Amino acid sequence: MSWIRSLQIGFTFIGTVVGAGFATGREVMQFFTRFGHWGVPMIAVATALFVWLGARTMLISARIGARSYEDLNRHLFGDRWGVRISRLMLVVLLGANAVMLAGAGTIFSEQLGLNYELGLLVTAVGCFVFLRRGMSGILAINTAVVPLMAAFGLYIVFRMLGDPPGSLEGLAQRTDASLLGVGLSPFLYAAYNLTMAQTVLAPLGSAIRDPRTIRRGAAVGGIGIGLMLLAGHVSMSARMPDIARYEIPIGGIAQEIGGWIHSAYVLIVFLEIFTTLVSDQYGIALQLTSRFHWPQPAVSAGLLAVCFAAGQFGFGTLLSVLYPLFGVLCLGWMFQIGSARASP
Repeated sequence: MSWIRSLQIGFTFIGTVVGAGFATGREVMQFFTRFGHWGVPMIAVATALFVWLGARTMLISARIGARSYEDLNRHLFGDRWGVRISRLMLVVLLGANAVMLAGAGTIFSEQLGLNYELGLLVTAVGCFVFLRRGMSGILAINTAVVPLMAAFGLYIVFRMLGDPPGSLEGLAQRTDASLLGVGLSPFLYAAYNLTMAQTVLAPLGSAIRDPRTIRRGAAVGGIGIGLMLLAGHVSMSARMPDIARYEIPIGGIAQEIGGWIHSAYVLIVFLEIFTTLVSDQYGIALQLTSRFHWPQPAVSAGLLAVCFAAGQFGFGTLLSVLYPLFGVLCLGWMFQIGSARASP
């Protein structure tokens, strides 16, 4: 039973981290593939950070009995700064969730030929339904969706291997990027994603509490994220440098293969956005509920309404404005979580 629980933790970890940027290949390209031969070693570093810091986030939360990410931040930064950082995180998380909801609307309009607002509405309603089930709903949806994501990624890699012959030479491509930029990339990537993921990792750690189960779950999740990063990196390296011109690199590969692969890709992107949105919304709602004692269904509905309204600005505009604001905060959070005491 503990191994099953560890797998559920791992799948939830993966499902919380992967989202619109991951699914499109844009994040993998930005942080790893464009660095050529440095890509694989930097993915290995990022994987180690996910395993180590993911486990520490849940273990610290279990030790202090964190009900939400604000409890964790108050422990890490003190009451005054913990509250301020959590408030800033609330704004950024709402913005990031609006980006994901807008991404889902864009899938409906650009890929399915349906109404943009219909995509927002269907995604928001589906998210609300799963949020009503609480943590069990989060674990269930990620346990179902994450293996499907992994299978699709492996299939794309299989199709790219040796097609055309010599295509994997992109993995050994030299780069003119500075060593500082290369060295910082896995830390920036892990810091951003782990800071976002704490919204669900903190209450998850408190709910599980067993250190061995948590460590195994963090290992499953961190290594799984690393393997999915590697799959995306290998796929795009096989089509470098041409694939770099695409705004949605994996979409370009799926379109090139054609047939059912493109339809499957659209579904996978939507599911990756959906699982991350559900996880983040759960963490935000839990934080507001514990702080103000509001009914959680009402909080969830209100948050989704805010994201729906913000989603009217569109996917590209939100992505370009909101994501860069989070960088420094994420690195500071990663340093604190790495230095805090995790064991009882």
